[in-house]
Amino acid sequence: MTEGTSGTSSTGGGIVTAPLGAGGPEVGVQGLGCMGMSFAYGPVDADASRATLERALELGVTLYDTADVYGAGDNERFLSPFLAAHREEVVIATKFAVSIPADDPAGRVTRNDAPYIRQAVEASLRRLDVDVIDLYYMHRRDVDVPIEETVGAMAELVREGKVKQLGLSEVTAGELRDAHAVHPIAAVQSEWSLFSRDIEANVVPAARDLGVTLVPYSPLGRGFLTGSFVDAGQDLTADDFRRRMPRFTGENAVANAALLAPVRAVADAHGATPGQIALAWVQQRAAVHGLPVVPIPGTRKPSRVEKNTAATRITLTDAQLDLLEPIADKVAGTRYPDMAFTSAGRE
Repeated sequence: MTEGTSGTSSTGGGIVTAPLGAGGPEVGVQGLGCMGMSFAYGPVDADASRATLERALELGVTLYDTADVYGAGDNERFLSPFLAAHREEVVIATKFAVSIPADDPAGRVTRNDAPYIRQAVEASLRRLDVDVIDLYYMHRRDVDVPIEETVGAMAELVREGKVKQLGLSEVTAGELRDAHAVHPIAAVQSEWSLFSRDIEANVVPAARDLGVTLVPYSPLGRGFLTGSFVDAGQDLTADDFRRRMPRFTGENAVANAALLAPVRAVADAHGATPGQIALAWVQQRAAVHGLPVVPIPGTRKPSRVEKNTAATRITLTDAQLDLLEPIADKVAGTRYPDMAFTSAGRE
C-alpha cells in the first residue's frame, strides 16, 4: 500500500482511498467492521463471513477492524488465516481495554494501565498470528488512568515494532489533544451516523486540526438505518445485543422508524437502498468537515459489502443533505444504556 495524503487515488478494486493519519498509509475510503462475524449480532455463518472478507478486498476495502474482546478473542483468531493470505494487502486494526474477568464471562472491566496493555498486545499478536499490528486502538477510556500514561505505554509498542500506528476510540476532544501531545494519533473511532452525531461538536474539529482520520463505527445505525429491523425486542434473536440498546426497542424504536422516511425518499431518487444513502451521508462528512473519514460498516454477506462499497460513489445534493439534516436531533433513546463509556458521556 502506498503512503500519501491525497485521498484521491483508487485501490485495485476501484474505491478511492484516504490517508490513515498524517503521512500514514492510504486505505480504501470504506473499511470493514468484523465484529459481527464472531459476536453480538446473533447466529454466524463462518463460510459466508470468509467469503465477505475476500469480496471486500476485491472491491478495494483494505482496513479490517476487530478487537480482542469480540468473542473473547475469537474474532482475531477468525481473521488470522485471511491475514496470512493477504498480509501485504490489508491494514489490520485491533483494540485493547475491555477486559473479561476470569470469574465472570459476562462481565466487562475497562483497563488502560501499562502492564495490561503489554499483556493485551502480546495476546492479540498471537491470535492474529502477525508480527506487527498496523493500527492499535485504546477501545474505551479508563478515567482513573491518565491518558498520557496510557498513550505513553502504547508509544513504547511502536518503538518496539509491535505496532505501527496508534488509535483511540470514544475519546473527548480534550483527551484526543492530550494523547496526541504524547504520540501522534492516526485515527479516532467513534459512532457516527445519521442517528448519532454528537462527535461533530468537539471531537471532529479536534481531529481535523491534528490531522487525525475519523473512523466511524456503526455508520448504518447497527442496521436500523437499512430498515432490516424495526423493534429489536421483537425482530432479533435473543442473543443479539441490540435488544439491550434503548433506541431500538419499544416506543423508541417505533418513533425512530418513522424518521427513516426522508432516507427512503433520497434512496428512491438515487435508485439506491436506504443503507447506501446512510453510508453516502457518512462518507460525505469528509468534504463537509474537511478531514479523512473511513467508515467501517459491518456485514457478513458478500452481497452486502458490494452494496456498501457502491455507496462510496453516491454524492448527495445540498437539498438532499438538508432533508436528512434534522434526523439526529429527533432520535429517541441513547445509543448505549450507559453513556459514561462514550465521548458524549464525558464531554
